[in-house]
Amino acid sequence: MKRITLLAFLTIATISAFAQHEHHQLPKKDTVPAKDPHAGHHMPKQKDTMQMDHSGHDMGNMTHAYSLNLPMSRNGSGTSWLPDNSPMYMYMTGNDRTNFMFHGNVFIRYTSTDFTAQGSRGAAKFDAPNWFMGMMNHRVGKKGLFNATVMVSFDKLVMGGEGYPLLYQSGETWNGKPLVDRQHPHDLFAAVSVGYTHAINKDMDVYAYLGYPGEPAISAPAFMHRVSAMNNPDAPLGHHWQDATHITFGVGTLGFRYKQVKAEFSSFTGREPDEDRYNFDKPLFDSYAYRVSYNPSRQWALQFSQAFVHSPEAGEPEENVTRTTASAIHTVPLRKPGSFVASTAVWGLNSKSDGHKEHSFLAESNLQLQKNAVYGRYEFVEKSTHELQLEEQFGEDKFGVHAFTLGYARTLGTFWKTNVALGAQGTAHFTNSALDGLYGKNPLSGQIYLRISPAMHR
Repeated sequence: MKRITLLAFLTIATISAFAQHEHHQLPKKDTVPAKDPHAGHHMPKQKDTMQMDHSGHDMGNMTHAYSLNLPMSRNGSGTSWLPDNSPMYMYMTGNDRTNFMFHGNVFIRYTSTDFTAQGSRGAAKFDAPNWFMGMMNHRVGKKGLFNATVMVSFDKLVMGGEGYPLLYQSGETWNGKPLVDRQHPHDLFAAVSVGYTHAINKDMDVYAYLGYPGEPAISAPAFMHRVSAMNNPDAPLGHHWQDATHITFGVGTLGFRYKQVKAEFSSFTGREPDEDRYNFDKPLFDSYAYRVSYNPSRQWALQFSQAFVHSPEAGEPEENVTRTTASAIHTVPLRKPGSFVASTAVWGLNSKSDGHKEHSFLAESNLQLQKNAVYGRYEFVEKSTHELQLEEQFGEDKFGVHAFTLGYARTLGTFWKTNVALGAQGTAHFTNSALDGLYGKNPLSGQIYLRISPAMHR
């Protein structure tokens, strides 16, 4: 297993090292100056704030969703932060006071897990994972900013209630039974949220966020919103160890920013969404979380967070989980317009009220060279026999699962500011040999897809 882990890190490091040869010389000053919130009605272009290369982007009056003094490129999912260097794939319109943004992803694909048919848990399927998000920012006076966000997914409609095949994945239920070796579909309404931010001065903001559903202040931006994962249709195997709280029916967050540091506190509903993907679950506000985020430069976004989740699983109502996460996201633009490398590392730990502890780790990178992309993901997660529904065969135990994914995507064309890309990826899995009888030895998964998404905003 050590050789597998080493190979995974070497591959991710090679992608990043290659990109460094293409890296622009960035401005010497590595912090992000903020514009004066007392500026007049018409917001000037944020030349100081946005000195990094965005391939000719004209940022105009665009600001972060929760700050008049930060760039829009820092927006992550919920109230999380990305690096300021992050490219933005979206459609946008607006004026000096109000902006409307839209972005999303559709993967029309064929997947085969365990395509060498070594085990009995593989599956094949045509499906189309998807999500669509609209956001409005509106200035209120000289120091206020109002945000409204709606995100929807038609996963259930196109793939059914049991979701899509994904070896060693676990979490949530269908027809009252735990989903295993499948990724659950997302709810139709993945986010309906509003937020208000008040700029105390250029260095300090206070804000409030309400979502039904929404995303509490826990972990890195959800995988669907990370540029490092933009070409990978699959949810991470550690999704329920890291960022599964990105759809929570009832969440309230209060936050404070001082320069490049942000502290947040959330109260939210601990129970994960139920099997009815079209309804709005009952808000309970029985759990809480805190997160500290720090962007030391335009290239980096760091966070540490902890959530105390009450009864997340319907099948285990008496079990509570303390989820601890830390992450680092790194993004650098390259010489040619539309080229960059984005990488993410996430660690997550679930400490259950019954004393069990399970770790997870993810490292992923996306090297975008204009129309061509090469990307990879390494994952390690500890899965209990209960998670994999193997208690009858193996008793109470847990297995370390390693998965290494490598993929390639090429943009075939851009039509009406929309990219159409063709891609393929393969995943190799490694775990305890005791599972070979069920999964086969080192099962291989593969998929081919057509990706439709907004082009990079310029």
